[in-house]
Amino acid sequence: QVQLVESGGDSVQAGGSLRLSCAASGMTYSIACMAWFRQAPGKERERVATIDSGRSASYPDSVKDRFTISRDNARNTLYLQMNSLKPDDTAMYYCAANPSGFCYWDRGAYWGQGTQVTVSS
Repeated sequence: QVQLVESGGDSVQAGGSLRLSCAASGMTYSIACMAWFRQAPGKERERVATIDSGRSASYPDSVKDRFTISRDNARNTLYLQMNSLKPDDTAMYYCAANPSGFCYWDRGAYWGQGTQVTVSS
């Protein structure tokens, strides 16, 4: 059974940094497409970073040049380095995995329970 456990969320001031981690199990991690999403109260879920099995990464403009996604296949762990944090980055952050290797998130994907990031001005 696929399990994803996020950690690293915290409260920080604007301009600060955080690194989120996601420990994965129950799948062949090295071939999975992995992603980070976030959702703030009253807002839709937003994808903030994706990394495929070839370590190709993509980001929306809202976080590009501030966030970096990476993966450690030896440790079955996904990371999200977040720099220059803004109050608008405040949200629950979720790790997602698609064990098929395809970067689809509406079906076939698994989700963690989330870790809270709060950025104060």
